[in-house]
Amino acid sequence: MKSFQNLILLQNLYRLKSIGYEYIDHFTINEKRNYEQPSSLDELLHNVHNCHLCDLSKSRTQSMGGYGNANANLVIIDYLVSQAQDSADSYYVGRSGETLKNMIEKVLHLNINDIYVTHAIKCKPLQSNKPSPSEWNSCKSYLFSQLEFIKPKVIVTLGEEAYAHLTNDTADNFENVRGHVIDYKDYKLIPIYHPQYLLRNPELKKITLNDLHTIKSCL
Repeated sequence: MKSFQNLILLQNLYRLKSIGYEYIDHFTINEKRNYEQPSSLDELLHNVHNCHLCDLSKSRTQSMGGYGNANANLVIIDYLVSQAQDSADSYYVGRSGETLKNMIEKVLHLNINDIYVTHAIKCKPLQSNKPSPSEWNSCKSYLFSQLEFIKPKVIVTLGEEAYAHLTNDTADNFENVRGHVIDYKDYKLIPIYHPQYLLRNPELKKITLNDLHTIKSCL
């Protein structure tokens, strides 16, 4: 454990050096080790908000751990934090966010406070680039721990990237599984198109409507 502490300490010292610091007062290492397994969802979210395990911590406005009901039957997983979400610190912003909210409230007939929404990558990528594999590796334990704490009946992934990262399906298989009910660990997993993709391809909204009815039938 000490070696991990030293690594975190060195990372923070290099960050201070990179922004011009040459000296800091003596300090002691916090014995609260946020790399230990959290005992609650609140503790996990605290760890996410204070995470510096990858370079995205340098460019983010804040980490976005998740929002909604900690005992939700439905968890919705987006892939990454958008610029609009990062700026507003909100999950339902812009046309994409409004589309997702309408899916939840007008088709599933749930309140956004009844479900839980989160991201696979908890911080906005640098300059809207795709996250690197190392950034996903730094972040994925947060996502899997969230699912273990919430224990939903149904998981919905938004778009191909969220599905592929959650399941480790690298076979370019999204179109074959989209809208299908998949047994994934102890959950029912249903991949659907991302709201942003639907805005660019409105002819797919009817297909997604059917997928939403499938989701509703599983809740």
